[in-house]
Amino acid sequence: MNKVVAEVTARIEARSQGTRARYLEQVESQRAQGVHRASLSCGNLAHGFAACGMADKDSLRSFTKANVAIVSAYNDMLSAHQPYEGYPALIKEALHQVGSVGQFAGGVPAMCDGVTQGQPGMELSLLSRDIIAMSTAVALSHNMFDGALMLGVCDKIVPGLLIAAASFGHLPTVFVPAGPMPSGMPNKEKARIRELYAQGKADRNELLRAESESYHSPGTCTFYGTANSNQLMVEVMGLHLPGSSFVNPNTALRDALTEAAAKQVTRLTEQGGNYTPFAEILTAKSLVNAMVALLATGGSTNHTMHLVAIGRAAGIEINWDDFDALSKVVPLLTRIYPNGQADINHFQAAGGMAYLFKGLRKLGLLNEEVKTIVGEGLDQYELEPWLNEGKLEWRQGTDKSLDTAVLAEPEAPFSPEGGLRVMHGNLGRGVIKVSAVPAANTHIEAPAVVFSDQNQLDAAFKSGALDRDCIVVVRFQGPKANGMPELHKLTPPLGVLQEKGYKVALVTDGRMSGASGKVPAAIHITPEALDNPVLTKVQDGDMIRLDAHTGELTLLVDEATLAQRQPAKADLAPNSIGMGRGLFMNLRPQLCGAEQGATLFRFPFEDNQ
Repeated sequence: MNKVVAEVTARIEARSQGTRARYLEQVESQRAQGVHRASLSCGNLAHGFAACGMADKDSLRSFTKANVAIVSAYNDMLSAHQPYEGYPALIKEALHQVGSVGQFAGGVPAMCDGVTQGQPGMELSLLSRDIIAMSTAVALSHNMFDGALMLGVCDKIVPGLLIAAASFGHLPTVFVPAGPMPSGMPNKEKARIRELYAQGKADRNELLRAESESYHSPGTCTFYGTANSNQLMVEVMGLHLPGSSFVNPNTALRDALTEAAAKQVTRLTEQGGNYTPFAEILTAKSLVNAMVALLATGGSTNHTMHLVAIGRAAGIEINWDDFDALSKVVPLLTRIYPNGQADINHFQAAGGMAYLFKGLRKLGLLNEEVKTIVGEGLDQYELEPWLNEGKLEWRQGTDKSLDTAVLAEPEAPFSPEGGLRVMHGNLGRGVIKVSAVPAANTHIEAPAVVFSDQNQLDAAFKSGALDRDCIVVVRFQGPKANGMPELHKLTPPLGVLQEKGYKVALVTDGRMSGASGKVPAAIHITPEALDNPVLTKVQDGDMIRLDAHTGELTLLVDEATLAQRQPAKADLAPNSIGMGRGLFMNLRPQLCGAEQGATLFRFPFEDNQ
């Protein structure tokens, strides 16, 4: 096994020894108190199955048949979640075939960053993760269930479901994907039209046509952003059936995998004779495996927050230094947009998850001593699902990449490193994703241009004020300030400036996530501006040094000058008006920093640290 991966895993386990032990004690106490309906009074139980048919009532009375909770993020406005509409009926029928019962326990909110991008509603996005976790907890709180199926795909939904699953760590839990939409307009063409629009050389109709041809049907967006990063990591953690992450919706194979997931969770229950609770699958080792896979594929930087928050929910303490150490030894094995022109369907066709597992295991980059929903170890994840005369089976995946421009052979990676760096200096700590950034642009020393609102940049760009080397600073975009919205509205104009030959970069306490592209962006700066006196004192024209190779992020202004400056203050009042933001305003001050997971939650097992 790779020495650094082993060392990082050991460090996390040692750091987490106390919290993990207390977490597992709580999980065991929940199991001992009675996972099953047998602990309910007759009145409780009667309420719990009142709406069921007689056959299901008989099964639930017996206490020998598993009752599986279905928690779904279905809505038909999100393309990725629309396929879930028919899943409950499919799941219930599959459960009946093995003598078990399924109950739709609850729906959770699911919002789309693609729809809210650059809009006020985006300020609800990050906090929606914690609300999804709490909504899932409400759904599972009835103590009617022996296992759970989690139906979710996109940005905050899967992390929220994982946090909730950790809080119900005594329940066997399987995650059920829905798959990506078929490929649409090529990513290179879509990016070209976006940049033409930013320059005023394409009109809104041309832009809408391009976007509609890219995002055109049910299924996950096909670029490698947070949603597809979610699916990849959940499979690597052993919480999906092998090879199920990237099968397109509304296909016979997709339906067969959904039915198989429903049946599989019953095998993990007490009644199934192979009791495997969620807490035994989500461990420090499986989280490190997820981190490795994320880095090896150039995945979403959002997970530098989400994985921290997920780990904390299970008593596991990971930090950005862990990501940084792993990134230096994990090679980049995929080129999927925005780190290349291929989409997730091309990755699937080139060999997909089975070949990725083979490569990572061959390089000794995965912890092998893990439990998954299909058993001990990772051997079964080198298999791929297929339909043999209509019957779901698994077969060996390809022994070589079918497209080395998309999925590299492990001996010939696209880069020897994973492309994620921790940035640090007097401006704070942040992360930068450089897997798509040209090497010549990873070191920039240029004057600052400072904004306190992402919408201010557009006017400066159109006026020509940014036609020069510069480092754009967008502050007061952190969790406490306005909920830490995605700032991808900044990407096209900055990309245009870079194409013109200017050296440009972005520094922000906001998010850029999985669609971070060719412009160097030091993001998630912590402490955020509200708690960061240096960040609030940056002025237009100040020189900043950003060096992704060394991790340096320095404001080149002497301390005496900074001491004389008054910190800038942002008017945050508008961030609490409209689009429901007022309902969130009292939660934001409770959010911790990005490196701590940007979460509301403080867990009981953390109190004794």
